[in-house]
Order: sequence, then C-alpha cells, then structure tokens
Amino acid sequence: MSLFDQVSKDIVAAMKAKDKPRLEALRNVKKYFLEAKTAPGANDELTDDAALKIIAKLCKQGKDTAALYVEQNRQDLADDELAQVSVLEEYLPKQLTAEELETVLKEIIAATGATSGKDMGKVMGVATKQLAGKAEGKAISAMVKQLLG
Repeated sequence: MSLFDQVSKDIVAAMKAKDKPRLEALRNVKKYFLEAKTAPGANDELTDDAALKIIAKLCKQGKDTAALYVEQNRQDLADDELAQVSVLEEYLPKQLTAEELETVLKEIIAATGATSGKDMGKVMGVATKQLAGKAEGKAISAMVKQLLG
C-alpha cells in the first residue's frame, strides 16, 4: 500500500475515532500529496519517496513553528503544532541516533577523502543524499563540522 493510500485510510480511522489533532495533521498531509500529484509533469502519480519528502518538510516546518510559538509565550499553540508533528513522524523512517549518524558520516568522510572544513560541501552533498529522511540537515551539518573541525 502506498503512503498516499495509507494516509487516506488513516484519515477515515481518525474520523471514526474522533481524534481531532490526528485528523487535522493527516488532512494537511493529504492536501500536499494531492497538490504534488496534480502538479504539472506529475502524471497524477506520487511516489513514496516524494511523499516522504513532503512529510519530512511538514515535520520540520511544524517544529520551527512550535519554536516560534514558544518564543512568543504561546505554549498552547506550540503544543497543538507538536501534536501534529508527532502524528507525521509516525510515517517517517526511524531517525538515526547521534552515534549511528557519527558512524555513517565517518564512513562518508573516509570515502570522499575529506580532511578539513574546506571539504564540508563535498561531504554534505553525499551525506544529504544518503541520509535523506533518516536525519535532519541541521544534525548532519553540525556533526560534519564537528568531525572535520
């Protein structure tokens, strides 16, 4: 079952369970999925890879928005946003721990022959492709700086 179909099925389950935060989050995701499917050149198709990228992007936006709400002393809004993010994270692959990330990045650094901070771009290019969906860009960048610095 594709991710699009799974989200559609989960929307029905959330409606039956009267789970409002879950329903809002899933409807928002489906809206973005439908936009991607109907975009020019998409041929009414949405691959699971593209769907995962959309979900990851929405998770990042949700976390950033929640941080802004906390800065503005609106914890109620931040909690709502984080509740939706937690629903979306269920659809993403398991995130790497810091130790696992470090191990993978050391292998990438060795493979690219990077030795200093000047080689960061080369390492980041390979790392972001290889770790897409498994780690956030901020975490990858910070770890690469630490390992090369």
